[in-house]
Amino acid sequence: MDVYINQKRVRLRPQQAIGKGGEADVYRLNRTTAVKLFKPPSHPDFEGMVEAQQGARERLALHQQKLRQFPQSLPERVISPQALVMNQNGQRILGYTMPLLTHAEVLLRYCDRRRRVKDHCRRQVGDHRKFQQAVDTQAVVDLFLDLHETVSKLHFADVVIGDFNDLNILVQGTQAFVIDADSFQFGSFPCSVFTARFVDPLLCDPQGTQPILCRPYCWESDWYAFTVMLMQALLFVDPYGGVYKPSDPAQRLPQAARPLHRVTVFHPQVRYPKPALPCDHLPKPLLDHFRQVFEQDWRGEFPRSLLENLRWHTCPSCGVEHARSACPSCVKSVGIPMPPGAVQVTTVLQTNGVILAATLTAGQLQWLVWEEGQFKREDGTVVLTGDLSPEFDWHLQGQTTWIVQQGQVVELPTTERIAVDSYQGRPQFAVNDRHSYWFNQGQLMRDHAVMGEVLIGQTQFWVGPRFGLGFYRAGQLNGAFVFDADRSGINDRLSLSMEAGTVVAAHCTFSQSFGWLFVTLQAQGVLQQRCWVIAPTGQVLAQAEVGEWAATASGPCPHWAVEEALFVATDEGIIRAQVEQGQVIVQRRFPETEPFVQTGCQLLAAPQGLYTVGSQTIQLLQL
Repeated sequence: MDVYINQKRVRLRPQQAIGKGGEADVYRLNRTTAVKLFKPPSHPDFEGMVEAQQGARERLALHQQKLRQFPQSLPERVISPQALVMNQNGQRILGYTMPLLTHAEVLLRYCDRRRRVKDHCRRQVGDHRKFQQAVDTQAVVDLFLDLHETVSKLHFADVVIGDFNDLNILVQGTQAFVIDADSFQFGSFPCSVFTARFVDPLLCDPQGTQPILCRPYCWESDWYAFTVMLMQALLFVDPYGGVYKPSDPAQRLPQAARPLHRVTVFHPQVRYPKPALPCDHLPKPLLDHFRQVFEQDWRGEFPRSLLENLRWHTCPSCGVEHARSACPSCVKSVGIPMPPGAVQVTTVLQTNGVILAATLTAGQLQWLVWEEGQFKREDGTVVLTGDLSPEFDWHLQGQTTWIVQQGQVVELPTTERIAVDSYQGRPQFAVNDRHSYWFNQGQLMRDHAVMGEVLIGQTQFWVGPRFGLGFYRAGQLNGAFVFDADRSGINDRLSLSMEAGTVVAAHCTFSQSFGWLFVTLQAQGVLQQRCWVIAPTGQVLAQAEVGEWAATASGPCPHWAVEEALFVATDEGIIRAQVEQGQVIVQRRFPETEPFVQTGCQLLAAPQGLYTVGSQTIQLLQL
């Protein structure tokens, strides 16, 4: 695709694509500059979607004036438009250039407790100074202090962010950068886009079934979204999380409608999610402020003092991290009720270190744990000594341990090194019982043999015992493929019918017969979780929009497939899903496992039972 920047023709290729959203594609122009192109009505993502095509026309028409009048001298943390990107005759704006941020992550990643818990455990078992790259809770507070300053400066400049959400905040260390500035509200240009999880319910129809923006944004709505993001980053739950189960059936609400009725996670009939940090770990003034905003409709600038006075401590007795004057876990200890005899539980591993990886090979459990400076396999073999790094990924394959970091893989114990391509900063490498697989310069490799070609830098993949699966989304290109685990060649005729939007997370787990692909998309301001069940031939056997039980995260896939079934851990116990007549349905629930699992817990199904894998414990559940 050819565009014109400062009257010079520039050719943008799919290999340069670095980001994809519902309204625009982002390309790398050079080491310091990115190009954001608005999707035209003819974009493949809008094929057959009349309303989306009309929306694209209206956005492009608006930006012909809005970008020319964009305010100057905004705060340094705002990724503002630089040069306009034009068509050949220079009459029509197609997009704009902007500073390119490297080694940055969206704020959403900082709300993943599994990542933060691992980093916390690493600090507890080693010298704190060795883990400066870990996500420290106090650093998150500093991050929001930085973001607070940016929001205040924008409001002083009469600019409202509007669609303020955790996907348009990029984080480098403790610095928060605001992107998607073209949607800002200023002058005579309103912001019409919204994200349902962050839009102020006071701006929505109270009689609706979900939050839909129907009144103009204001500076108070920015602070509402700021407060939502802060709560998520500190408690790992949003204000309307958990499960609402009122005793009176007449009080039941669709989950999406809870913000409109102020049914928050603090409601006495809402089941607080297990993966979340207990509320009493925060100081009372901050909790009171959350309640005032989300239950009593208080609006205004977030009190900066609540952040400046927030100090996190680690209890020397129990190791719990909290922001209270006294450890809440030591002050009171609440036992977990266990149904007698309902399930037999055996603790397989309990460590003061960190469990880095766990898998099953031929039905046998294997793991890698870090303890006191040593990386140990399940038989006690020390495969490496040294400090942890949050940038490492680990794969186990028989007696071989693979370390993956920053574009390379090291095989232990041989120490052979392999260069691999990355996707959004994650090296693309996978193993099964027999082979190792990776991307190198756009080629899919199996044990150093070329299997086929992929779109370099834009493709992610997974592999199972019988076949592998991958997909790519770059600019106007969307595609998916399967490949045999043992033979060369790629079958790229797979069609996933994936909607336009931003891919937030993706995971795949395999049995011998199926691959279960889960993708979380943010489209039109709403998170959607989609599932595809795929055969080795590439045939899509089922696809469905699934609920909270299929939640994905940035870590090991929490699901485990056995033949035609899928086992998933939830806060209410393990469930079994299955394909029936082209649909994914929950076939059976195991409520007796509720005390031993939580949403996102990794499961491994073996003949002897189900293994649950946490950051420091592995247990065997036998029903």
